[in-house]
Amino acid sequence: MLLGISISLHSMYFVKTPGILPLIYGNRIWKINTREKIIYPTFDDGPEEEITPKVLDILDKYGAKATFFCLGKNAEKHPGIIKDILSAGHALGNHSYSHKNGFKTGDTEYVEDVRKCEKIFRASLFRPPYGRMRNEQARILSEDYKIIMWDIIPGDFDGKVTKEQCFRRSVKYSGEGTVIVFHDSQKAKEKLLYTLPRYLEYYKEQGYSFNKIPSD
Repeated sequence: MLLGISISLHSMYFVKTPGILPLIYGNRIWKINTREKIIYPTFDDGPEEEITPKVLDILDKYGAKATFFCLGKNAEKHPGIIKDILSAGHALGNHSYSHKNGFKTGDTEYVEDVRKCEKIFRASLFRPPYGRMRNEQARILSEDYKIIMWDIIPGDFDGKVTKEQCFRRSVKYSGEGTVIVFHDSQKAKEKLLYTLPRYLEYYKEQGYSFNKIPSD
């Protein structure tokens, strides 16, 4: 991993979002503008019946609030967990219904998939699966949603990343206003459940709090 770039056989992603991207895609939120010691944890791809309740327990232990970008197909299966997320004071975000890649999907089909998720639960935040969407897709969806990207993605989903590497990446790049992406999924389970409590403990000791992304 060089300069915050991770390369695997299947994908390439920036662990730390390069500063040029928010300049190019200014209509998307990459980081929260604040000088306060606040970090914004986010979780993609849930809810999942085993992992999401464990995440909620960990967040509760540290008094942390977070934003869950849920897939409609999973929310449809686990409405009780959606209720648990909201009752615990966290926020929901739309992550589409079936996790389509915007670069490989026509604009109409892509937007319809997001709208399908909207029928399962309502949210004013949207995060594109894989972080990939075309400008026209973003233009259409920005009429109804704040489009939330991220500042850091430590790679809990990446089979080539160890759980210790995931934790170290998380603390290396975080700071005031960080939006960090984790995944409440079986694929990310081991690294997520190792990293999350250590991450929250590390920053709590430094006087940070953890909040959900503002919806307005």
